[in-house]
Amino acid sequence: MSGHSKWATTHRQKEANDAKKGAAFTKLAGAITIAVRAGGGIGDPDKNFRLRLAVDKARQLNMPKENIARAIEKGMGGAGGVQLQEAMFEGFLPGGVAVMVEAQTDNHVRTQQQVRLIVDKAGGSLGSTGAVAYLFAAKGEVVADAGEKGIQEAELAAIDAGADDVETEGNKLIIDCHRDKTYEVKEEMERRGYKVESAELVMKPLALMEVENIEQRQKIERILADLEDLDDVSRVWTNYA
Repeated sequence: MSGHSKWATTHRQKEANDAKKGAAFTKLAGAITIAVRAGGGIGDPDKNFRLRLAVDKARQLNMPKENIARAIEKGMGGAGGVQLQEAMFEGFLPGGVAVMVEAQTDNHVRTQQQVRLIVDKAGGSLGSTGAVAYLFAAKGEVVADAGEKGIQEAELAAIDAGADDVETEGNKLIIDCHRDKTYEVKEEMERRGYKVESAELVMKPLALMEVENIEQRQKIERILADLEDLDDVSRVWTNYA
């Protein structure tokens, strides 16, 4: 992805149109289930902001209502299936680039082995917990379209809505905020008449790393693509520029 915009480079989450819809829905359902558990078993999106974000994303990608309801029920201890847990794997890619791999798994050892195989095979290395986490900040991210009001007015609106920082990409705003305020910022931007494209919790790199070596860049691209294709992997964060 070298040469793409800063936002496009660091925002590596695949959407439904980048993969088979069934696989995308499986990952969305897992995110909903985990959000319920992380929120203490609360299955009401109005009382669980992380669940609200997950449900909103599922609806945005046209996930059927019954799938959403089933995922919520599972998170509350209802019927069915395997017990998913969150997992985060950290490591280094060629050139010293940092990577954090977020997964939803019913078998931590299996998923870790899959991630390690991909990273090690291309010359990277998987580290222990905390190996690269200090290079990232846990933030909320809201992406909105400035519309006809223009970037300057939209930036001021974002700051008023609770943004910590605002980046621009054409007529698009990438709004950083405190994780717990993500949904509040989303709602406020919508209340002010802006179209919000996404609102989610992210691991934002504190600084980007440039890699000049072409062979290393190719290896990094291959690793990132292979990681994203793993069934258990939900998102991949990197400081690769």
